[in-house]
Amino acid sequence: MRDESLKYTTFKTNWGYFGLAGSNGTLARTCLPVRDRQKAESCLLKGLPAAQYDRDYFRPLQEQVIAYFEGARVDFSPDIPILLEGFGGFARLVLAACRKIRFGEVATYSGLASQIGRPAAARAVGNALAQNPLPLIIPCHRVIRSDGRLGGFSAPGGTTMKKRLLELERPNRG
Repeated sequence: MRDESLKYTTFKTNWGYFGLAGSNGTLARTCLPVRDRQKAESCLLKGLPAAQYDRDYFRPLQEQVIAYFEGARVDFSPDIPILLEGFGGFARLVLAACRKIRFGEVATYSGLASQIGRPAAARAVGNALAQNPLPLIIPCHRVIRSDGRLGGFSAPGGTTMKKRLLELERPNRG
């Protein structure tokens, strides 16, 4: 990612401040909602070169994210251009398969492993998902253990956030 083209934004949702960052109209990183804007920026930009703030960066996606956290059924388009710089073939396969899990659905680590043709690689699937730079857009929160337990979640908020996201998407909630 070239430094001069890196842009980011943080914006308020019902759950806190969410962040988007990327380059040349391609999304490279998201940060799930956190309490304050500075924490969202820190989470989003950690390890990235200097980025330019752009309030309107990915504006239509910002509106979808806001609606999602208000409880709207939003399936983030697989057409959103994403950048998975630094990821190898296996991790790319895992993230691509995960991206196809629709709102309100869940998959298992072992199911995802089988789907990509590596049925014995459930643990490696979990490790690849732990590196997901685009939580929500690549919905790794929708992947759970075969025994129905949550499994891990490396995004801010950990498994508490994962549980909240799954509850938000649960059919007939409320």
